[in-house]
Amino acid sequence: MKVAECTTILVGKKASLDGSTLIARSEDGGREILPESFKVVLPEDQPRHYKSVLTGCEVELPGEPLRYTSVPDAHGKYGVWAAAGINEENVAMTATETITTNARIQGIDPLLVDDGLGEEDFVTLTLPYIHSAREGVLRVGELLAKYGTYEMNGMAFSDKDEIWYLETIGGHHWAARRIPDDAYVVAPNRFNIDEFDFESPDFMASADLQTIIADYKLNPDFEGYNLRHIFGSATVKDTHYNNPRAWYVQHYFDSNLQTTPLDQDQPFIVHADRKISVDDIMFLMASHYQNTPYDVYGDQGTAAEKKRFRPIGINRNFETHILQIRNDVPAGLAGVQWLGFGPNTFNAMVPFYTNIVDTPASFRDTGSKFNLQSIFWLNKLMSQLGDTNFKLYGELESAFEQKTVAACYRIQHQTDKLAQELQGAQLQTCLTKANQKMADLTFANTVELLGKMVEEGHAHMQLKYDLLD
Repeated sequence: MKVAECTTILVGKKASLDGSTLIARSEDGGREILPESFKVVLPEDQPRHYKSVLTGCEVELPGEPLRYTSVPDAHGKYGVWAAAGINEENVAMTATETITTNARIQGIDPLLVDDGLGEEDFVTLTLPYIHSAREGVLRVGELLAKYGTYEMNGMAFSDKDEIWYLETIGGHHWAARRIPDDAYVVAPNRFNIDEFDFESPDFMASADLQTIIADYKLNPDFEGYNLRHIFGSATVKDTHYNNPRAWYVQHYFDSNLQTTPLDQDQPFIVHADRKISVDDIMFLMASHYQNTPYDVYGDQGTAAEKKRFRPIGINRNFETHILQIRNDVPAGLAGVQWLGFGPNTFNAMVPFYTNIVDTPASFRDTGSKFNLQSIFWLNKLMSQLGDTNFKLYGELESAFEQKTVAACYRIQHQTDKLAQELQGAQLQTCLTKANQKMADLTFANTVELLGKMVEEGHAHMQLKYDLLD
């Protein structure tokens, strides 16, 4: 079975720099390289009868699906794994964040064994059928109640106004919270939702969840409901694998926070000391504890400290997305899917418009085998070379990333102005051309960077014997 462990960042519209809603996630895997692609699923290509590859679970789907973007696995041997996208109603979804649980809830509502739905399935079964973020929560809730799940997962939904984060609980239950407009969230691979108000319209859950908590005496707190305390974990693994990632993000946005990497009760809903940009999220998704003793590439810590905590940017990043729904442009321009393939320390994220009917070949036609025409494989090659000597290659990558993202911003600004009055097929053609232009320059800049790395690394090879040696 495919392993996927990720990091999620959510930013409300009043917390973001430009008033957009932002939901982001790195899709991480295990030892096996799992190439990713970028595709548009048209209504006529959406299945009417769905069957999961991993479990064989069969679902009859509603009629009249919406067009949507997706980031499926290139080989498909474990299923679709559509991962994330934005549909034609400018509703975004990312799924899923692998999370933790505890034996208490598993004894009441066990995870299914070899049955039900999981990360492989949720985007395909949900995103084409929802017209708001809130509808996304309700749709997944219905699927969980009817079909169940074999794993613990978190997922996020957004539209131009709202962001909702949902976590599965046991085999058939769930809880979701609306993210306040002026707040942000970082969610690593643990149960993340903490304070929960069953009476507020900004919270939703399975109809019997509060009753289960009472009947089985699951609440360890004297007052209120903290779902992380009730359904989640607080293990030694959390202190090394999960909590440090949340700590690093939260301290990046507010250095005065009084928390440590080991803390089990880091807050779920957080407020930054400034507005949050897409660039902030790109940095954090590539971060490896810079300027701390825990940076594997840094010079502050001991060998043990450098390996103590799992970073966000890691060799197992296979794709990372930032789903942006903008509020300062016409609806036809609002959806932007920032996308980067491979480890985030050596890639550049590209702001693809989602009101399109096709995607650039270098991002679409990845293939399951190594292919130098694919941006996924180029980024994977570049990151593995860069990892051999980060001090040597890191500045080259930084310059490449800034150059590439700046050029993409420029194309986006020009396209936004050009396309203000366009509609329908004319608008889609304009946006498709802009996407192609951004993909082409990213590909060219990536090849250029790879060439510079080869030139720079030539003199630093160990297998050498200079004439003057």
